[in-house]
Amino acid sequence: MKTALTIAGSDSSGGAGIQADIKTMTANGVFAMSAITALTAQNTTGVTGIMEATAEFLKEQLDCIFTDIRPDAVKIGMVSSSELITVIAEKLKEYHAENIVVDPVMVATSGAKLISGDAIETLKKKLFPMASVLTPNIPEGEVLSGMKIQTEDDMRKAAEKISNTYHCAVLLKGGHQLNDANDLLYRNKEARWFYGKRIDNPNTHGTGCTLSSAIASNLAKGFDMDTSVERAKDYISGALGAMLNLGKGSGPMNHGFAITGKYVKEAGED
Repeated sequence: MKTALTIAGSDSSGGAGIQADIKTMTANGVFAMSAITALTAQNTTGVTGIMEATAEFLKEQLDCIFTDIRPDAVKIGMVSSSELITVIAEKLKEYHAENIVVDPVMVATSGAKLISGDAIETLKKKLFPMASVLTPNIPEGEVLSGMKIQTEDDMRKAAEKISNTYHCAVLLKGGHQLNDANDLLYRNKEARWFYGKRIDNPNTHGTGCTLSSAIASNLAKGFDMDTSVERAKDYISGALGAMLNLGKGSGPMNHGFAITGKYVKEAGED
């Protein structure tokens, strides 16, 4: 069985972060492992508290994973401090990690920065050049490219600029009112659009985590980058299309929409 590692924060409500990553990896047929960068107290209405892991403890988690069950792919989510980012980069380099998917969680949909400028610079310098693919949304793409993204042509220019800067593939995610959930993959000086249909579901908590974890899962299983992105987009469309409705705010998706068998049956079902 192929394996994948998520390095990210914990979401106590289960819709995003390592919980979303582990569910996604399991649903996509790989064995999931995690190194936790922070604990959060949050639910569908917001975050009330964050307790960050120490650099030493994150280092210990990564050593335990790589020296025993080696991951075939690594997904990196939100890491809020330069110290933790540095530890991750050092350990991935030490263990020659492969298939590294970085979801550069830096800017909220509202445009508010989620991590410090210092941490962003450390990401750019130490982690992005190690990535197989970066998966920024439009606001994050604007930060990384240094340009406004208002059209699909802007998306292509920004993705090309980011790819050339960090020498990796870039999946620039559409949405954010720019287009109908169409994403642009730029790699090896070529661009490819992955067209999606916007699903009328307000419960989108954890979509970025889920997409990047699904890509990592497929890379771990040996699919090429284009196929991994295509399969990941199909998966997230199914998870959104299942129309799960939990919580009082922007709720989670149904990561297990395609899981069948006797162990998912409820009481009273044949």
